[in-house]
Amino acid sequence: MIAVSNSSFMSPQEYLDWEEEQPTKYEYIHGEVFAMTGGTLSHNAIALNLASTLKNHLRGKPCQPYMADAKVGISRQGSFYYPDVIVTCDPRDRKEQKVVYHPGFLAEVLSPSTEGRDRGLKFRHYRHIETLREYALISTEMPLVEIYRLNEHNKWELTTYSPEENDTSLENIDIHLTSVDLHLSLSLLYEDVIFPEREVESE
Repeated sequence: MIAVSNSSFMSPQEYLDWEEEQPTKYEYIHGEVFAMTGGTLSHNAIALNLASTLKNHLRGKPCQPYMADAKVGISRQGSFYYPDVIVTCDPRDRKEQKVVYHPGFLAEVLSPSTEGRDRGLKFRHYRHIETLREYALISTEMPLVEIYRLNEHNKWELTTYSPEENDTSLENIDIHLTSVDLHLSLSLLYEDVIFPEREVESE
């Protein structure tokens, strides 16, 4: 998704009421709203692969996955974001109709225009969510997944999954989403995804 500011400042409740009437989704950061425009087909395929795998894995369990149309609230006062994939296992979210406030897992599918914000501002804000245990950043440019996990010392640790880093094929790379105890291969996550051709540097 690409964010475009419309330079309007609102209170959290004004934003929630106003956005319901808009044809476009908007994120809310420090009183300012940002229009979310469409992503690529690869972006959509990756998010769908992850969300559908989570849906099958979590069926019958007290956890609920959501895709990009679901908002996450850092608090009742904001900020409000649209992650590409959300999982909440917190019973408090079952009463909510518009916003997930207690996610355990979040994923962002990266694009060149939003990667810096997903790694920086968004992750800084996401870390304020007390229930969050895992944050995945998924590349559309190459088979690469970076997962931050909160360890027993309350520190975020990074694990990287890629054929280059792990010196093996996509099929042999197992990603364990510990927050929901799901194992999936890198090849399943990138099923039906066509990567852009990468330029080879000349010597």
